[in-house]
Amino acid sequence: MNKSELVSAIAESAEITKADASRALQALLDTVTNTLSKGDSVALTGFGTFSVAKRAARTGRNPSTGKALKIAAKTVAKFKAGKGLSEAVN
Repeated sequence: MNKSELVSAIAESAEITKADASRALQALLDTVTNTLSKGDSVALTGFGTFSVAKRAARTGRNPSTGKALKIAAKTVAKFKAGKGLSEAVN
């Protein structure tokens, strides 16, 4: 499912226009992005938790040459599925 299909599904489920559903989805994505960029997490009970984690710098290998290379430290976004989502998928 892509973003436009998701917007259509939200609009149908909530009985709102696609434009309203698109604005609501974009507001959700913007809010999660802004919260994560501040280093905070977003917990949606029954669905899951979006959080940030720091990855340390490490040495990796170029798969084609086998030569060692340095991989810089970085901050990454993570998602951990909640119980409700996990049960729905299984």
